[in-house]
Amino acid sequence: MDANTSEAILAGTKELLQRMVDSNQIDKESVACVLLTATPDLNAEFPALAARQLGWTDVALMCGQEMGVPHGLPRCIRILILYNTDKRPEEITHVYIRGAEGLREDAGK
Repeated sequence: MDANTSEAILAGTKELLQRMVDSNQIDKESVACVLLTATPDLNAEFPALAARQLGWTDVALMCGQEMGVPHGLPRCIRILILYNTDKRPEEITHVYIRGAEGLREDAGK
């Protein structure tokens, strides 16, 4: 995330959510709920507002604060989508953008 502004939080959240949906062919009707977290240094906006602006009006959304771990990635938003799928776990694409790739060093193995 470039900055702690409403615009940056909404833009970054929309980008991540859309990439997750596109990468996994997620149909909103199959989504049970979405959990969105932000690190403590991002408090200018609720990330869930971005999902609402993308048309996620009938999906349960919940925002939370990521743990403030001293060596953690700053200005980071995470999204967890709980949805019904026939895909096996190894078939699901986990999306990391804007420097968050280092959160899952094992993802490329």
